[in-house]
Amino acid sequence: MGKLLAQHFTQYIADYELFTHQDRILLTVSGGVDSMVMLSLFTEAGYRVGVAHCNFGLRGTESDEDELLVEREAARLGVPFYNRRFETAREMELTGESMEMAARRLRYGWFNELCETEGYTVIAVAHHADDSVETFFINLLRGTGLRGLTGISTQVGRIVRPLLFATRKEILEYAVQHKIPYREDSSNRSTKYLRNKIRLGLVPRIREINPKFTSLMRRNIARLTDAQQFITQAVERIREVAVERQEGMDVILLERIDASLPRNFVLYELLNSAYGFKGDVIDQLCRALDEGAVGRRFYARDRVAVVDREKVLVSPIEEADSCEVQLPEGALRAYCGNSVLFFERRSIDLVEEFTVPANMALLDADKLQGQLTLRRWREGDWFIPFGMTGKKKVSDYLIDRKMSLPQKQRQFVLLAGEDIVWVVGERIDERFRLDERTENVLCITREIV
Repeated sequence: MGKLLAQHFTQYIADYELFTHQDRILLTVSGGVDSMVMLSLFTEAGYRVGVAHCNFGLRGTESDEDELLVEREAARLGVPFYNRRFETAREMELTGESMEMAARRLRYGWFNELCETEGYTVIAVAHHADDSVETFFINLLRGTGLRGLTGISTQVGRIVRPLLFATRKEILEYAVQHKIPYREDSSNRSTKYLRNKIRLGLVPRIREINPKFTSLMRRNIARLTDAQQFITQAVERIREVAVERQEGMDVILLERIDASLPRNFVLYELLNSAYGFKGDVIDQLCRALDEGAVGRRFYARDRVAVVDREKVLVSPIEEADSCEVQLPEGALRAYCGNSVLFFERRSIDLVEEFTVPANMALLDADKLQGQLTLRRWREGDWFIPFGMTGKKKVSDYLIDRKMSLPQKQRQFVLLAGEDIVWVVGERIDERFRLDERTENVLCITREIV
């Protein structure tokens, strides 16, 4: 198996023309089995490499032991070793990003910096075939379009993934055969993460039905990738005709889209790929177009789309924009800045835990009167914080919480009619709490994306 994996490795590099022996390749090595095997394959093949290790300081002594293992292996192999420790928790607090997003931004920023200062031309990441399959299911469950079902790309710019041909099983067998040291991240066993739920729960069950599941999915993902490439080229031709730059914004001229094409699908491709609008937001925008709802505004992370007559106007979100959106009845999710809110309605009898973390809210659904609205907080807003009896200005609450200016600017509130029911991610309003008369519950979960 070891010799076969090494042969497939060199063949995969040649087939996709990922790099040559003239390149200097920066290997991103965490200490896990995938990246430690990647380091072995590269050095055995005689490539000019250096090793970059990130210590995010999130797992205490585990993180330090990972760092030590990678440093020792790099020294044994005689290759340059670079290490950086990040204050990840502080970055999350400053930016409001999830752990995954903050860590990704920090590490790739540093990798690119190393390329510039040390002369590396390629960055190699140890994703493998199982990672790509898991990504397919993650995106499928999140309601992504076709683009999200194409798995992980083999190459994006100078970032390459030369192990995408290999399964996790093949990599583990290679590590055992060649006595390659590696460490197991304890978080990989936690099912609180969606990827781990898929890896530990869903995939093994499917593999019981079809043992060749991973290889089958590899072929399916390859076909989907080809289909997406075809669609992308077609959409770019449409974009050249239908999108104009006017007065600092992009204007999608609907009359220039061929009427024989599925308009909503074309709009999805135009709005998702270039501006980051999510599928359900685009669905709402398309309904607004059908209803002639001129002036309706729809938000992505950093863009706003406005419905006009036979036009959709797309521009960056201005600092003063309240990002106000009215939620349709029965909405399952809503986007606010760098967060997404998931809504679930359930009977009080199905609520198992009444003490919930700050990113969740349990509200008495029958007390919510009027349209649900999500927006940034503004001066003059007030609510009655859970557990208190008197009104408190949201501005004073945020000061008491010692929030930084960037955190304040990101703060949203959820309203029912004119009443604030939740300072999102912070505290609900006392008036909408569950009590002995509650029968129906609105459960809201905030996730940073």
